[in-house]
Amino acid sequence: MNIDMIRAAAARLDGHARRTPLLTSPFLDDIAGRRVIVKPECLQHTGSFKFRGGWSAVTALDTETRKRGVIAYSSGNHAQGVAFAAAQHGAPAVIIMPNDAPRLKVENTRALGAEVVLYDRPGGEAREEVGNRIASERGLTLIKPYDDPEVIAGQGTCGLEIAAQAAEMGIDHADVLTCCGGGGLTSGIALALEADAPGLRARPCEPEGFDDTARSLRSGRIARNAKTSGSLCDAIITPAPGEITFPILSRLCGPGLVVTEDEALHAIALAFLRLKIVVEPGGAVALAAALFHGDEIDGDAVIAVCTGGNVDPDVFKLALDRFA
Repeated sequence: MNIDMIRAAAARLDGHARRTPLLTSPFLDDIAGRRVIVKPECLQHTGSFKFRGGWSAVTALDTETRKRGVIAYSSGNHAQGVAFAAAQHGAPAVIIMPNDAPRLKVENTRALGAEVVLYDRPGGEAREEVGNRIASERGLTLIKPYDDPEVIAGQGTCGLEIAAQAAEMGIDHADVLTCCGGGGLTSGIALALEADAPGLRARPCEPEGFDDTARSLRSGRIARNAKTSGSLCDAIITPAPGEITFPILSRLCGPGLVVTEDEALHAIALAFLRLKIVVEPGGAVALAAALFHGDEIDGDAVIAVCTGGNVDPDVFKLALDRFA
């Protein structure tokens, strides 16, 4: 992985990805005790930053390989990003999704033209085994959700935008908080910031009980989660940091931040009330960390990436009923 791959992905995404803005609210600043700047990737195509990586990976394939089709495994956001990118290029897509994934994400993935194959995540079935078997049987190219160089490069384009936008706002020193599962977005942003905004530091944010990246960064070696389901923050629940992503995270990122589910739900309500954006629990943990864990953050400003907005209506209602 290097910055040249990220810049190449940015060229392929030019005219296709949305350049999401940076948003602010004095109400959020008051809660956090510092300036809070939000990058709403929930406004990206398919409702999350995952469009960037999906488009990057699909467009990096040669024409014949792409024509045979792609396969991906995901709880929903990577699924939709790959499905949309494949459909735009006339390529078949098969998506392996857990049977406990939010209904909205499963329905959206099918609506984008992908074939959805469900696997038993709570029962311990391995998505990798299911995906590898189908890929081998059908000659499909596997696009991993985070441990894939072209996916990381696509996610890194978000970091290029943050670097440029922060400079426009006169911000040259700040922590950039990212919702983190396997580390594709965080590592991509960290590489982009290293090149274009060395005063900005990426920091991964995770839900309590699924903080494998934070623990891995503390110990210096990859740690695994004891379980891979059972959180409202489904979008960022992964077994462990990736083999490609973790060395990047170790070299470039600050310590991880860990939030509770209630804090994530509170952040959802505040994002809606103060920024007028809709965020899902897994996409809200970075904002939750910015708002409620200020004692673990340095500086007068913090940048938080709201990574996804594909929230089931009942979960969104829960957040508003509890905190609005």
